Amino acid sequence: MAYRPSHMAAGSPLPPLSRPQLAEARRVRAVELFEEGVSNAEVARAVGVCAESVRRWRRVWEKGGASALRRRASSGRPPKLDDSQVEAVRTALDHGARVCRLNSFAARDYASSFRPAHLHMLRR
Repeated sequence: MAYRPSHMAAGSPLPPLSRPQLAEARRVRAVELFEEGVSNAEVARAVGVCAESVRRWRRVWEKGGASALRRRASSGRPPKLDDSQVEAVRTALDHGARVCRLNSFAARDYASSFRPAHLHMLRR
């Protein structure tokens, strides 16, 4: 059975995990399975990733321990929009907003703008 974070249980009051948090949760679960002696193939099935990822995680874990698989701060430029602002843009996209309307919205509320080619990254 694939690993599912506890927030996915029916009626859970916890908010959904972000993609980086979910990826880290998978690696943490993989470490637990490594420590139990579970094979790479079984770990891959349990956490829902390919076997190559598990092999890579195991090498990192063997060299640096569980802390080596923890999420690190992003090294790139910080995002222009926070999570609530991204959600507002996604909602506008869901309701059929066009790029020109989104750019006026973003300029007014967030001092930012969007490139049409990048809006696909915000769609669900």
